[in-house]
Amino acid sequence: MEELARESISLIARSASHNEPPRLGSFGAVFILLKSSLGAGLLNFPWAFQKAGGVTTAISVELVSLVFLISGLVILGYASSVSRQTTYQDVVREVCGRAVGQLCEVCFCFNVFMICVAFLVVVQDQLEKLCVSVYETVTGSMEEEMPHHWYTDQRFALFIICLVIILPLSVSKEIGIQKYTSVLGTLAATYLCVAVIVKYYLMDDHAAVITPEHSQGVSSWASMFSVVPTICFGFQCHEACIAIYSSMENQKISHWVLISVISMFFCLLIYTLTGVYGFMTFGRDVASDILMSYPGNDVTMIISRLLFGVSIITLYPIILLLGRTVILNLILRIQRHHRGIVTHSFENRCRVLLTIVWIGVTLLVAMFVPDMAEVISVIGGICAFFIFIFPGLCLVFTMQTESVSPKLKLMLTVWGVITIVVGTFIFGQSTTIAIMELFHKF
Repeated sequence: MEELARESISLIARSASHNEPPRLGSFGAVFILLKSSLGAGLLNFPWAFQKAGGVTTAISVELVSLVFLISGLVILGYASSVSRQTTYQDVVREVCGRAVGQLCEVCFCFNVFMICVAFLVVVQDQLEKLCVSVYETVTGSMEEEMPHHWYTDQRFALFIICLVIILPLSVSKEIGIQKYTSVLGTLAATYLCVAVIVKYYLMDDHAAVITPEHSQGVSSWASMFSVVPTICFGFQCHEACIAIYSSMENQKISHWVLISVISMFFCLLIYTLTGVYGFMTFGRDVASDILMSYPGNDVTMIISRLLFGVSIITLYPIILLLGRTVILNLILRIQRHHRGIVTHSFENRCRVLLTIVWIGVTLLVAMFVPDMAEVISVIGGICAFFIFIFPGLCLVFTMQTESVSPKLKLMLTVWGVITIVVGTFIFGQSTTIAIMELFHKF
């Protein structure tokens, strides 16, 4: 998601200028895909391993999902080479038609909106632990003795951060801070992975209960599929991959396959190690945000909280810009159609109002969401469109126009249909579970 933001902002700034020759090498492409994938989704993986019913089941689902993840990247690269477009939405619109392109824009806006909500939920969780840590350090008292006032509530602290830091960073037309913070998410994810592993081996005893709650029957299957939204959210780099592919010097599909496999393998390694050791450390008691399972006075994890907090606070305005740009362009098109002209003052007013509304609504949702798991279930369902459904549609539509052998066309069309069906199932299953769990908790 970081690189999606960076590439999208660059494309917005260039205003679709394609004069610059592609110059991205293989190592750079792998690194950028890694940066796109690694981030806040890592926090949820140990909980997903617990929910899936243990290490073996979770890794099996990961490996099966990896086939579709890599397939989606390859299909999107191929569709980009056929359509000669450099952004996800443009490729879908060019290959699948205007109606599917508009659906893609709607899904894109909702996706970045929910990602902003997830970011604020993560920041709120870390603020809670950091407040406890400061209280214990200053007073020497235990967490249970901490007084609860409105001004010590993490939701009030989150409101202040949104008002004082995030809003001023987000309201400008262009976001320059992304030049300096683009690697923070990757650094935070890598640090957390190493810290979780080290913490596991430094434990005096390993008494956590790691046996699955449901070993057979319908409940075990439901638990197994519950890990899929977390995988989709964690490995989400498909929106950025077209911009990355278009920037590469070597745009052969065989080379792009290799880049996709290598980057997804390293992502799998980091996510799996964090999931396995986080789950083995806390077992069934692991929180949906792994950092919430560690005590507030743990210095190693305080550093991790600060890294994730700073990364998310600086990344939020960039993600907001992506969603705001789509909505603002729609408003300006409507205004231009009715009035024939769009003034700078009207554009500025719309931009400021959209920014305030976006931050206000995401803040309200984040404050009243029970925990991160529900948010990720919704995001995982929406991610299914970008990882499964839209790539599958691109493959099916491309096979109708490209000159390939009948046998290959049939095979690829069938694979495209399978991908669409799997994506539709994941979207329905993830969204339904998220809604049911929200109703159950409220």
